[in-house]
Amino acid sequence: MEDNLKNILINFKKTWRFVKEDKKYIILFLIFSLILCGISVITPLLSAKMLLYLTDGLFKELITVTIIVLIVEITRNLFNYLYNILFNKYSFKATSRIQVSIAKEAMKLEISELDNNSSGVFIDRINNDTKEIVSIFSDLGDGLIDVISNIGILIAIYFINKIMFAYFLLMLLIIFILEHIRMKKYFELDKKRRKLSEKNTGLVSELIRGTRDIKSLNIENNFLKKAESKLIESNNEKYKMQKVNAKYNLITGSVKDFSNLFLIFLGIYLCLNNYLSIANFVIVYMYKDRLLELLRYCSFLIELTKKFNVAATRVFEVIDDEKFKKEIFGNKVIDKINGDFEFRNVSFSYNEDKVVLKNISFKIHANEIVAFVGKSGSGKSTIFSLLNRLYLIDSGEILIDNVNINDLTKDSIRNNMSIITQNPYIFNFSIRDNLKLVKDDMTDEEMVEACKLACLHDFIMTLKDGYDTIVGEGGITLSGGQRQRLAIARALLKKTEIILFDEATSALDNETQKEIQKAINNMKGEYTILIIAHRLSTVIDSERIIVIDDGKVIAEGTHNELFENNEFYRNLYEKELV
Repeated sequence: MEDNLKNILINFKKTWRFVKEDKKYIILFLIFSLILCGISVITPLLSAKMLLYLTDGLFKELITVTIIVLIVEITRNLFNYLYNILFNKYSFKATSRIQVSIAKEAMKLEISELDNNSSGVFIDRINNDTKEIVSIFSDLGDGLIDVISNIGILIAIYFINKIMFAYFLLMLLIIFILEHIRMKKYFELDKKRRKLSEKNTGLVSELIRGTRDIKSLNIENNFLKKAESKLIESNNEKYKMQKVNAKYNLITGSVKDFSNLFLIFLGIYLCLNNYLSIANFVIVYMYKDRLLELLRYCSFLIELTKKFNVAATRVFEVIDDEKFKKEIFGNKVIDKINGDFEFRNVSFSYNEDKVVLKNISFKIHANEIVAFVGKSGSGKSTIFSLLNRLYLIDSGEILIDNVNINDLTKDSIRNNMSIITQNPYIFNFSIRDNLKLVKDDMTDEEMVEACKLACLHDFIMTLKDGYDTIVGEGGITLSGGQRQRLAIARALLKKTEIILFDEATSALDNETQKEIQKAINNMKGEYTILIIAHRLSTVIDSERIIVIDDGKVIAEGTHNELFENNEFYRNLYEKELV
């Protein structure tokens, strides 16, 4: 219990840094809450006065109190309105601030964390948990108003009759014990439900994103069958949670029903023995339901803080490096690198079961065009991922301009390097906005020049909206070749010193491939260009070819040198000609 309270306070402190910019709203919340609490305490006492004046026939006094109650209620409505307006203004700003922060931190995650976790783990936390965190400040205010209001009624009953007061305390204790048991079971199930919800969010995301492939493979039934089992599993946990609530609501409701019966017996006994007037008994009986709801409001506050704690813990696991590993870079800055780099005895594995690169060494010189060839799975793409610092090596060194890559800042590495992959991700923006992502201040002339060099401009000009055409999620409205050419245009616009082509021309037709090859040749001498190629015919003009097999460099040289002296390379080339 003590550890849980400590954790809640820690999460409150962490959350405060996101809402303190709007502390003027928090102060107003507190002021309005105090006013509403005061009104909530006064209202039942005034209502009791009205009932007493009515039963005693004091109609003049009754009218006076009724007018006061009207003024009090209008004041309550006005402050409730202002309270809600302020909360909406504050919550939208605070929620956005936390969502942007968690999204920013998610971008710092090591790629291995994204490999090992469903996207739903992060989507669920950004979309849902952040809202629960922000709502705590308003919901706590509402809950406290209800609690204080009912405590006011309890205090009033203490002055009316102490025996009745003791009776209600006993009933509240019984209900508190039942609520404590209910919440303990409820939150045990809720933890499991949230984990399943993360998986389902990822599954639904895959269903939407993968619809085209699902249809083309005609696997709708198989995929939906898998999705159905996961969704049923998650909904079963929700059902169990609701079942816990229903069970304890039945027990608590029954306790309240019996307490009402005993209250009547107790009231009759007290009235017959002149310990309680009939008018006061009527007042007590009128407020019995609100008194017994006091524990429900208290439970609501406890439940609210627990939900906040669960949501905040999940969010700050991402923001504060508590669970997911973040990328760590050095502090050495190189604004513009030359383009020399070296792998020295580098070994790497994605997991402990399989080593991908085995003590690999090679050097690349600035402004050189070098190709990497080898069988699928030999480690070629992994070299590019390591060079871009997407993964950490197990041993050895990677040097850029003779500086260890681990000592360089993120910008020093990634602002000087572009990777064009076989399946580049194109964002659901216009063509222009996809290009502006890499160069926000680009001119139209720069944009057109990059697209012409990537052999994409002529196609864009055939579109109705030209460069302002929205390309759909993942660039779905473009062909595979068009997506790759757009990615190439992005890289050319970025004008980095190193350009990495990872099977980047594999989806292009022969004619377009020749155009891209021409574009690469036009960059010769100005950029360090590395190419991974499935078709060796596309790289035979490279200044150097490095042959990779089973995670090792087995040969390097020009095409003619390798064809003449290396049987492995010769076999690869001849198989392509067959």
